[in-house]
Amino acid sequence: MANADCIVIQGSNMAECHPVGFQWVSEAKARGARIIHVDPRFTRTSAVADKHISIRVGSDIVLLGALINHVLSNEKWFREYVLAFTNASALVNEDFRDTEDLDGLFSGYDPATGRYDNASWSYRLKSGDDESTANEPQQGPGMGDQFGAAGPVAVDGTRGDGLCRDEIETDETLQHPFTVFQILKRHFARYTPDLVQQMCGISEADFDYLARSITENSGRDRTTCFAYAVGWTQHTMGAQFIRTAAILQLLLGNMGRPGGGIMALRGHASIQGSTDIPTLFNLLPGYLPMPMVTAGTLTDYLDGIASPAQKGYWANAEAYVVNLLKAWWGDAATADNDWAYDYLPRLTGPHGTYQTVAAMLDGTVDGYFVLGQNPAVGSAHGRLQRLGMAKLKWLVVRDLALIESATWWKDGPEIQSGELRTEDIETEVFFMPAATHVEKAGTFTQTQRMVQWRHQALQPPGDAQSELDFFYELGLRIREKLAGSDDPRDRPLLDLTWNYPLDEHGNPDSAAVLQEINGRFRTGDKAGQPLSSYAEMRTDGSTEGGCWIYTGIYAGGVNQAARRPARTGHDPVNPDWAWVWPADRRLLYNRASADAEGRPWSERKRYVWWDSEQGRWTGDDVPDFPATLAPDARPGPEATGPAALSGLDAFIMQADGKGWLYAPRGLVDGPLPAHYEAQESPVRNTVYDQQRSPARVTLARPDNLSAPSDDDPGANVYPYMFTTYRLTEHHTAGGMSRWLPYLSELQPEMFCEISPELAAEVGIEPYGWATLISPRAAIEAKCLVTDRMRPLVVNGRTVHQIGLPYHWGVGGEQAVVSGDSANDLLGVVMDPNVLIQESKVGSCAIVAGRRPRGRARLELVAEYRRRAGVTVDTGMRPIDVERGEHAMRQDRLEAERVNADDPWVVPDDEQGGER
Repeated sequence: MANADCIVIQGSNMAECHPVGFQWVSEAKARGARIIHVDPRFTRTSAVADKHISIRVGSDIVLLGALINHVLSNEKWFREYVLAFTNASALVNEDFRDTEDLDGLFSGYDPATGRYDNASWSYRLKSGDDESTANEPQQGPGMGDQFGAAGPVAVDGTRGDGLCRDEIETDETLQHPFTVFQILKRHFARYTPDLVQQMCGISEADFDYLARSITENSGRDRTTCFAYAVGWTQHTMGAQFIRTAAILQLLLGNMGRPGGGIMALRGHASIQGSTDIPTLFNLLPGYLPMPMVTAGTLTDYLDGIASPAQKGYWANAEAYVVNLLKAWWGDAATADNDWAYDYLPRLTGPHGTYQTVAAMLDGTVDGYFVLGQNPAVGSAHGRLQRLGMAKLKWLVVRDLALIESATWWKDGPEIQSGELRTEDIETEVFFMPAATHVEKAGTFTQTQRMVQWRHQALQPPGDAQSELDFFYELGLRIREKLAGSDDPRDRPLLDLTWNYPLDEHGNPDSAAVLQEINGRFRTGDKAGQPLSSYAEMRTDGSTEGGCWIYTGIYAGGVNQAARRPARTGHDPVNPDWAWVWPADRRLLYNRASADAEGRPWSERKRYVWWDSEQGRWTGDDVPDFPATLAPDARPGPEATGPAALSGLDAFIMQADGKGWLYAPRGLVDGPLPAHYEAQESPVRNTVYDQQRSPARVTLARPDNLSAPSDDDPGANVYPYMFTTYRLTEHHTAGGMSRWLPYLSELQPEMFCEISPELAAEVGIEPYGWATLISPRAAIEAKCLVTDRMRPLVVNGRTVHQIGLPYHWGVGGEQAVVSGDSANDLLGVVMDPNVLIQESKVGSCAIVAGRRPRGRARLELVAEYRRRAGVTVDTGMRPIDVERGEHAMRQDRLEAERVNADDPWVVPDDEQGGER
């Protein structure tokens, strides 16, 4: 980022939420870069930016789409880059129909299931066919819907049967109406500055400033960077927000170049690491997908995740899988048993956080581990989380303090309201004290994919344990109890490689775990030596490695993550500081930093280039490209894998080697981004008649109701939009800050930010109390009346937005400060690609004064729902259609039925808590 000429921070308050990383934005600004902050609130990031542009929350695709239209219609795109490195010239199946043709839907949509069949999105092949047979749903990366009616999920990567031998039909003139380029132009033509003003509340002058800034700072000699965080991801269209920015950056030639790209800002010290070596239900280490039950054999599984005939390094997925299985099961993994493939669990459907909570409520989950999180107040729909935990047989909470997820059963909001009684809750709660980050050694993997070793400063106190110690000991105890078992289901646990060396304190050596992750040779002259690259991984069992993208982190027997050179200055990439996956490359896809002939686009932006005298790529970074593959190299028709890459295939993990302006597969909600409103929005979608994302994942339950939207009956009951955010002084759900008096003193109370106009409209005084009501909850907050939240004119009417920090919770033993949780207001609805919740936008009412106590609080929420006519069906239909009087009458009858059996209202004899 320090090398950028323009930085657009959108979907993030980087200065406050990522202050360490923000130093590079400050350095770029000191070098002359222009900094623009696009955010609903004016924040500390806005204060140091050259310009703050206020935007209506959830409307980002409209703004980014209009920027794409501006770039295309004004010939501002980087022609040489686009022709060389993107799929602009590829021809798409002529059966494809865009949202322009189907008023907000793409071809292949099934309204009965709410899912797309993406066969018509495929490329045309030179044979005259299309590649739709390779587009059929698979269980592997990027193959869209893995889980059928249970809800779709996509994972990273692409299977590429039909993309592997330059078989795609192309038109290098870009004139054919079914080229990606022409489809792109038609798709974004309706996204205009006028639409931006209408839907985002952004003036044409501000749009012009932003458009000029990014186009004037892109091209051969300049680069623009985008940065985002959960302000983009936590939406029903979160993946498509990021896709829109990626399309824009490809058109401007900003991908794979210094000072360019899209920086995904990761809030915790190792959120990136927790997806690399994942805590995600649908991934194995290195972004390998978890097998589905339909993948009965290793061959079935491998056929679903990659084709050995495709281009690029993903074609070698078999080696990555076999090495992982060998690392986990060692001698027990052999060719005869498919390398212990049957030891892996199988997915039967989506098992994400919110599906699990629903299963808890339905009584089908016995136990739950809560590790490094606080779902009782930190996850969407806190009430749902707490009621779900009340249905468990056992709950294990590992944390630094007795957080709300450990004490909800005696001091949570439902105890106060009488919905739950402590004596009736059968959940057995175990609290296990956890070590802090300074009390354990290991690695953090941060925003830049940089893996940095942290040394242990002191031993954890008392019974507190690190995660490594806890799970190592738990594994030993389980294996001890299973010793001698002849039950086949116990073999995966008994055969695990669990022989880690211990340190002087009797704890497993974390460096040994990192060596296992790196991998080693098992046989041959190098037996026992660490692997230096994932290219050394073999499929015959002679090598092993726990995460292929981390291979090389222990190259030469040296902990590369612990590198700390002693020097005062720095060079453009600091290549000897820590280690970056994969292969210590600081910038992904950096082949694109040179032109088609391998020459730097300009001397000022030189980064990686072709050295014809040496016959190899060289530069400031490790080339993210085959080192000796010349720019003019063209593979033979039978070449596969890395050998099938041409000298222009800069995007080496893509099945066709190109940056995708159009995604023929890999996303379940469309090959191009399209704007839809959030699940709850007081604004009508004027881009298409389709109000919401038709592929969004909903959880239609009586305890997860949604507010009516746009001008539907009852929408005026919840007329305001709210968004959540974090503060510098507190951390996530507060477990590391609300227990500290120093930080609690800086931010002592839960509050909301509202504009002076909204305060006047609802009669709220500065620093007075307000009650906010959604269909899920009512919370109270002190009011910060400020110009930092300004009303916007959208579709000709004033839209007010309310800002809510999400760090507070009620309960939690010995917390210095507590308060109502903003996340209680949220419902559960998810992005269909990654199942992340939509927690950055919702609808609510706000009134002056403190909320009621006890049962009266529940009755207030129920009363607002009755007034709005909310039912289980409200907002849950995948397709928005014209609804006649009969349908509206049925809605009213359903509302009466639901309210008669309202799960919020408890009988008089079960009342409790304080009124």
